[in-house]
Amino acid sequence: MRVVSLLPSATETLFALGLDSEIVGVSHECDYPAQARTKRVVIHSRIPHGTPPADVDRMVRDFTGRGESLYEVDAAALEELKPDLVITQDLCHVCAASPEDLATTLSRFEIRPEVLCLNPQDLTDVWRDILWIGEETARGPAAEALVKQIGTRLGALEQQLEWVRPADRPRVALLEWLQPFYVGGHWVPEMIHRAGGQDVFGTARTPSFRIKPEDVIDAAPEVLLVACCGYDSEQARQECQCLPLPKAWDDIPALRDNRVYALEASSYFSRPGPRLVTGIEALAKVFHPTVQVSIEAEHAATPMRSAAARTASATSA
Repeated sequence: MRVVSLLPSATETLFALGLDSEIVGVSHECDYPAQARTKRVVIHSRIPHGTPPADVDRMVRDFTGRGESLYEVDAAALEELKPDLVITQDLCHVCAASPEDLATTLSRFEIRPEVLCLNPQDLTDVWRDILWIGEETARGPAAEALVKQIGTRLGALEQQLEWVRPADRPRVALLEWLQPFYVGGHWVPEMIHRAGGQDVFGTARTPSFRIKPEDVIDAAPEVLLVACCGYDSEQARQECQCLPLPKAWDDIPALRDNRVYALEASSYFSRPGPRLVTGIEALAKVFHPTVQVSIEAEHAATPMRSAAARTASATSA
């Protein structure tokens, strides 16, 4: 079978199922595991790499306002690769290519490939999609084993958090974009809950939505998480240092108590794939430091209180 994956999360899943040699094409964002970078790229973003976040938001609104896609399909490459299966999504047209982006290209194929369109809304959907990919690629047993392994890790974490009462759950705000502010949606609020926290903005299966800095101040979160979609923790930290924030920002409980963290969003939070379980473990470690988690989860969140405080103080000066 020849597979083209236009989703980083699907590419990660395919590799986890042992389909290395079957993957013939990927998107420009498919970067995990490292072998994914060796595959031919068949789709590109129309937003240049390195565009400042505020400009990204403006360009996205401009493209969508005109009814244009954010992505360009390399039709010649896709035809040359002759895939049997193409995996795409219909959840977020900002995050990855959609079926509409492929329609014109695939209409020219003599033998059209099967298109698997994923649309996860919560964690159950994410685990279901792993099984679905396994079924479509004849890797059903491997997919079942992977989901079982994820379930075992979640069960072990749940046992460690049995003592957590509603009053022990910290109030949490997770920002998935900073210019402007957007809060995490879909599976992210469920991740926070599974990790022993309480999301002050998002609810499971609800898309991300825009808020103002004043909304964060009013919500008074005890933990503030920055998980910029498509960014790693260092990029998120740098973005925070450049933000103009209200004077009252430094009075947020999370700031006062040194509980502001930059997260490895691309790896463990924004991509609906197997590594979300590591993201849940990372959040649990942030919320309840005594829990035992993997070393990978230990490094998924970076404290950044000093940077945020300096920003707020400089703005209020």
